[in-house]
Amino acid sequence: MTARVERLVTAGQFTLDGGTWDVENNVWIVGDDHEVIVIDAAHDAEAIAEAVGDRRLTAIVCTHAHNDHIDAAPALADATGAVIWLHPDDMPLWKLTHPDRDPDAHLLDGQVIEGAGVDLTVLHTPGHAPGAVCLYDPGLGVVFTGDTLFQGGPGATGRSYSNFPTIIDSIRDRLLTLPPETKVLTGHGDSTTIGAEAPHLQEWIARGH
Repeated sequence: MTARVERLVTAGQFTLDGGTWDVENNVWIVGDDHEVIVIDAAHDAEAIAEAVGDRRLTAIVCTHAHNDHIDAAPALADATGAVIWLHPDDMPLWKLTHPDRDPDAHLLDGQVIEGAGVDLTVLHTPGHAPGAVCLYDPGLGVVFTGDTLFQGGPGATGRSYSNFPTIIDSIRDRLLTLPPETKVLTGHGDSTTIGAEAPHLQEWIARGH
């Protein structure tokens, strides 16, 4: 059965460094009629569970540990038995939101998360956060970039735990090397492609060092 990608938009707040902002997040549900993986359990565990329906949720993969991407992860995991995956470099950020609950498993660069008819290759792409990852599925021709790459440029690097030259290196070395037709499915806002972003990313890269 062919895997597919579904998008759910949830609303809530992003909090860091003493500030709070209203945000809308993309929650990506990837899989088939029987089994799915959720990428970034944001804000509303109930709405995500409803979108999953009667399918088996095997994994909740966190692209990074800013609160707006992980706040619903424990409740969703508790309701479904899914495994929460996070890169260990983002544990300090995770602990700000969930001091009493650890992720269930650690993501490693190059690892492939299989299941639900997909093969998600983990690309460690620090910069927006130390443990930020992108998830690439060549079969589907998509890369889930979290807050590393958006339509129009790189993710924000103005707050704690983030670094502009690092995110530029990550985008240049890990994302611009993907096929240009690869669809970029982001943590917020509209999708794009690697090819569409490449020309103006070269300008960001020139400014990055």
